[in-house]
Amino acid sequence: MNLAHWLTRAAQATPQNPALFAGQSCIADYAVFRDRAGQLAGWLVAQGVRPGDRVGIFMRNCPEFLIALFGIWSAGAAAVPINAKLHGREAAWILENAGASMCLVTPDLATALAEAETPARLIDIADDTTGIGAAAPLADVIHRGADDLAWLFYTSGTTGRPKGVMITHGMLMAMTMCYFTDVDHVSAADSAIYAAPMSHGAGLYALMHVLTGARHVCPASGGFDPAEIFDLARHFGRAHMFAAPTMVKRLTLAAKTSGETGEGLRSVIYAGGPMYEADIVEAVDHFGPIFMQVYGQGESPMCITALGRDEVADRNHPRWRERLNSVGRAQSLVEVQIGGSDGAPLPAGEVGEIMVRGAAVMPGYWQNPEATEKTLVDGWLMTGDVGRMDADGYVTLQDRSKDVIISGGSNIYPREVEEVLLTHPSVREVSVVGQPDPEWGEIVVAFVVPVADGALDEAALEVHCTSEIARFKKPKRYLPLRELPKNNYGKVLKTELRQMLSET
Repeated sequence: MNLAHWLTRAAQATPQNPALFAGQSCIADYAVFRDRAGQLAGWLVAQGVRPGDRVGIFMRNCPEFLIALFGIWSAGAAAVPINAKLHGREAAWILENAGASMCLVTPDLATALAEAETPARLIDIADDTTGIGAAAPLADVIHRGADDLAWLFYTSGTTGRPKGVMITHGMLMAMTMCYFTDVDHVSAADSAIYAAPMSHGAGLYALMHVLTGARHVCPASGGFDPAEIFDLARHFGRAHMFAAPTMVKRLTLAAKTSGETGEGLRSVIYAGGPMYEADIVEAVDHFGPIFMQVYGQGESPMCITALGRDEVADRNHPRWRERLNSVGRAQSLVEVQIGGSDGAPLPAGEVGEIMVRGAAVMPGYWQNPEATEKTLVDGWLMTGDVGRMDADGYVTLQDRSKDVIISGGSNIYPREVEEVLLTHPSVREVSVVGQPDPEWGEIVVAFVVPVADGALDEAALEVHCTSEIARFKKPKRYLPLRELPKNNYGKVLKTELRQMLSET
């Protein structure tokens, strides 16, 4: 079944429900949302787009993004959403690799793509001169099967050119059903606030809100501003938001500084990077039980494990800290195991590679059989993440396998060191990486952002680490930074930190 049927279903059931918002202004109810997506679909088909063709989306967060997404699906094509913060040349490479002859854009990004001399035709769907607004809506959504491509997601490319993850209609249906079962409920009275990039997890989570006829709110700023989020949540009420852990930390800091209570925020789902214990405890203490965690990858989007709001807020279970520091248990439509170097399952508590299989796992990478063969082994997705699973099924991430530091033959997990350093009052943010060393193989290096631009007190941090962790895990170097390099989703770019070390 084509995912676009969910928009048709919502429009039939609740045509007058408000659907798309730019800030606090409603620009479309569900009937109009469906009609505009249908018009785009009819126009795309008239332009020669056929089922299975790839159509790019290079847009900042805006209501038109969802019209583009469901219009592409209605036409039977596959969407190729592109990170709006990429350079024009990077976006052009993705379009070329995907074989997309057309890309739907916002005007500010069209210039960057045009300068990159992409051969793809660039279309601003809000431009009256395109003829889209005058096109006859497609009579029926074009049929697609569960195994047909819906979303071609390009990975971050931190180790080279990004790979195109083939996400099917069936995978996204499985993700949606798992959300309702394992993460949260959604009703027509709810509002999704898109403060994180719609080309990533936030856009994927539009599906459950379309299916239930909920409201879709794009902040006027086009991004993440805590004060704006608080205003929107208070205005709409029952607000849902997908956020990176760094966004949760910023929300908490802004709320405590301004006196905001988070009125109207009902659900904040965090994912995409390490959530440190001190940060989530502080967030729950301030906002209450509104937080949930999911763990996934593009290769199994938002759908590996989940930790529900009751578990995130629980302080009574004898092992609540362990569970809070986990990423939860396997979601309902996947299996998760911890594998050794040979892929064989390891006993509870042992550390190995996190493996997943099930309805939400990709069929492979786009036109990249070599990478597919390495990543999909005997039906299992080899995530490249290192972790352990306890006897109750809770999975705790250690680190990406490439981030583990091996010093003097011992494995050191950067997150463990980061957790300790973040408990020191002088540290605002920290990221730990390994630096090649002729004697030890690697040494531990901590990049530290001091609180309020204060001076870095290495001696104090050394004493603190000595009191909390084994000596072999302590950083050998502490390097101050004004801010950590991050991608637009808030994930720390450890590749850039390693590059800084190589240049010193």
